[in-house]
Amino acid sequence: MRERTEALDVNAADPIAAAYLARALYYRVESLKDDPGTALFFGRLTMTDGATWHIGRRHVSDDHGDPLVIDWRAEISGAFYRATRAHPMAVALRRRFGIAGGEITAYEDEHLTDTHETDSRSGILAAEIERPRVGPMRDIVATIQPEQDEIVRADADTTVCVQGAPGTGKTAVGLHRAAWLLYAHRDRLSRQGVLVVGPNRAFLDHIGSVLPALGEVRVGHTTIAEMFATRPVRGTDSADVARLKGDGRMAEVLRRAVWYHVRAPSEALVVPRGSRKWRVPAYEVADFVDELRSRGARYHAARGMLPQRLAHAVLLQMERAGDAPDDRVHDAVARSAPVKAYAVAHWPSLDPAKLLHRLLSDADFLAECAGELLTPQEQSLLLWAAPPKSPGSAKWSVADLVLLDELTDLLDRTPSLGHVILDEAQDLSPMQLRAVGRRCSTGSATVLGDIAQGTTPWATNTWEEALEHLGKPAAHVEILDRGFRVPASVISYAARLLPRIAPGLGAPESVRDNPGRLDIHHDAADVDRVVALTISSAAVAGSVGIIVADSRVETVSKALTGAGVDHGVLGVDHGDVDHQIDVIPASVAKGLEFDRVIVLEPAEIVAAEPDERTGLRRLYVVLTRAVSELDIVHSSPLPTELNVA
Repeated sequence: MRERTEALDVNAADPIAAAYLARALYYRVESLKDDPGTALFFGRLTMTDGATWHIGRRHVSDDHGDPLVIDWRAEISGAFYRATRAHPMAVALRRRFGIAGGEITAYEDEHLTDTHETDSRSGILAAEIERPRVGPMRDIVATIQPEQDEIVRADADTTVCVQGAPGTGKTAVGLHRAAWLLYAHRDRLSRQGVLVVGPNRAFLDHIGSVLPALGEVRVGHTTIAEMFATRPVRGTDSADVARLKGDGRMAEVLRRAVWYHVRAPSEALVVPRGSRKWRVPAYEVADFVDELRSRGARYHAARGMLPQRLAHAVLLQMERAGDAPDDRVHDAVARSAPVKAYAVAHWPSLDPAKLLHRLLSDADFLAECAGELLTPQEQSLLLWAAPPKSPGSAKWSVADLVLLDELTDLLDRTPSLGHVILDEAQDLSPMQLRAVGRRCSTGSATVLGDIAQGTTPWATNTWEEALEHLGKPAAHVEILDRGFRVPASVISYAARLLPRIAPGLGAPESVRDNPGRLDIHHDAADVDRVVALTISSAAVAGSVGIIVADSRVETVSKALTGAGVDHGVLGVDHGDVDHQIDVIPASVAKGLEFDRVIVLEPAEIVAAEPDERTGLRRLYVVLTRAVSELDIVHSSPLPTELNVA
């Protein structure tokens, strides 16, 4: 199929069509690239009517166009994931293939019409889940579970929120949902666009190969910070200021700041034309302004309508005077200097940076806009201590850029995508959620997260609250609590923190036969013990992650280098797919997974956060990154909840 596509010539009637066709062929060839580590199919269905279908990562046809392999996203493939003996879905036999290095190494059959079979556990499925990995995240098309498949295939117009405990595969579900949506609604979503939003660049590097492996190479990936990076970030906010700037009340403050600039007219509009002057009374103009403000249009869009309204009023007077003006006269009046000057005086054009600069510098203007929404103390907290002279010299913070995004949308509507996949959504502030919601205002979203893993000062407490800010209050909330990636020994240990960090949230259940390994090492020479454990862990196939408090990254990296251990260091702005061993700052660990994890000094990880609850949540994230084995090294006392009785 790839060779046939590569052999096609680009023949078009004009250069634009040729470029468009060449681009389409390029993406088609990219989507047909081979993956030497896997096979074209991973399963087979034998139906009760005798038909046989091989299921794979993408559709494969023969020279005549007949199907050899059915895409995992096709409707018939849903039975591969959901059929049971109670509900066989016309499937007589389901076969799973074990694949290693692109070759079939095993297969197992499940007879769904045989009522005498009782063991439905799949050894191949368990082996695939537990298979060691080095490098980026893999797709899970061979191991999708029924509850995951239902989310993946949810209707394109439905916004789904997934509350997923560690190891339940929520990120993979979101990515596979993006692939399914593009398969089922390609024409619409290819035009409108699909975007994946992650917490940081290291996370995006980790997941970046999943969609291309499924043949989808045209999905955008961005971090929440990059989404607003219209200006360089040169300033920082304290936790209190950042929390206030991210508060949902700021949306109304900014709305008032924008519409504050529309002035009610006190004088009539006078338009000289020829030997006559046409006069539109102030009260009539005020009606135009009120009507335009009430339309719900963006500020600049409504502003652009005002000269047209004024010109229309002038033309009505001309007609009453016996003239017969046409559209050309209407346009000439609307573009005339008196009308344009009058419109600008009462409805000026605004710049978001200048407006925010004024709001954060001018106490009187802020008080006018904040009114009863913010207390005097909160208004004082928002104001710059030393206001910059101009927007160009302002040291904008990350939170400021989110406010600028809100202002930009109030002035001119933000274009909407067809679908947005938002991961780690529990960490977003109300204002950040509003910004993401604007980018799918006419589309849908898949919202992924875990309330227990909220590690920002403004982390949401309920999904209902978060979805309201996102603009999707009717979204359906799905709960994934069966852990496939995190072993039982690890998840049960980490779950001790749940009563403190997320009261009322149920503990996840590990469904793996392999309980994994958990060892706790009390050692005064903690860094030396970490190096020794790293060397022994790296002797076995699979990835090794060393997660430490951010302040300890350099120390641990130097110790590993001194011991001759080759490793990478992850950062907020970059990942690493080249090393078996990585040192990971605790603040970057969210969303990542490693076969074996070594955690250094949990107490330091907790203490690095602004409050204890956030620190314990960060530790919960860190402890649940292990797929097979977890070693905890400490010289300082562990948090009370983690002390082994």
